[in-house]
Amino acid sequence: MADWNDNQQTRQGFGTSPGQTGDLAGTTFDAGLRKHMLSIYNYMASGVLLTGIVAMLFARGDDQSMAAQMFYNGGILTWIIQLSPLAIVLAMSFGRDRFSTATLQAMFWGFCVLMGLSLSYIFLIYTGASIATTFFATAGAFAGLSLFGYTTQKDLSGFGSFLVMGVIGLIIASVINIFLQSEALMWAVSFLGVLIFAGLTAWDTQRLKNEYLAIQQIKMTNPSVAAAYPMGKLVIMGALSLYLDFINMFLFLLRFMGAARE
Repeated sequence: MADWNDNQQTRQGFGTSPGQTGDLAGTTFDAGLRKHMLSIYNYMASGVLLTGIVAMLFARGDDQSMAAQMFYNGGILTWIIQLSPLAIVLAMSFGRDRFSTATLQAMFWGFCVLMGLSLSYIFLIYTGASIATTFFATAGAFAGLSLFGYTTQKDLSGFGSFLVMGVIGLIIASVINIFLQSEALMWAVSFLGVLIFAGLTAWDTQRLKNEYLAIQQIKMTNPSVAAAYPMGKLVIMGALSLYLDFINMFLFLLRFMGAARE
């Protein structure tokens, strides 16, 4: 199993082929990395678009919409829709070696649809204009942070465990606030959530880039193991990581920028 954080594997940086390869090999390495990252971004953007379309359609009709009936009336269906995306993420994360690429693709698209259903409530709380403004602000921030993670020469791997612990802390604080109903704690969680997922966007981008470079080095030195690293699976799981960064940053920003419906 490759060690993605091993500096010996990644110190050559973007576009530099390992070993005693020529300029042609380096160019191929560059092109392969760009294609890989572009595939991840395409999947991620398509997933976000699908989620948005499903959420808008589900919330059409305001108080008479399916979203309003589901969230206002509650019931078992509400809990299923709210928790099923988490179940799919866990299944994809822990079972990706057992699932085929086609199965992971189907799970990813199903996850995006279920996220659209579970997030349709925001159209019942906030105005469409404020949701659109927050979305484009998030998209701009995401693009800048991801570009930073892709191009920086600084090793961000050390921030990974810190950011993951931050996410765990956000979850714990959010659960506690369900009972405390503290407005101050809610704003603190929202502020920290924006910062943490902003950091995760840059970190995940660099991690995905280094993951590709490390795998290509392994394949070049030992081609017989190429089948053990199906790039299709890496693309889907990479898209899932960036999708989660984007959606969470958007939701935390929406608490600051969202205007309540009258």
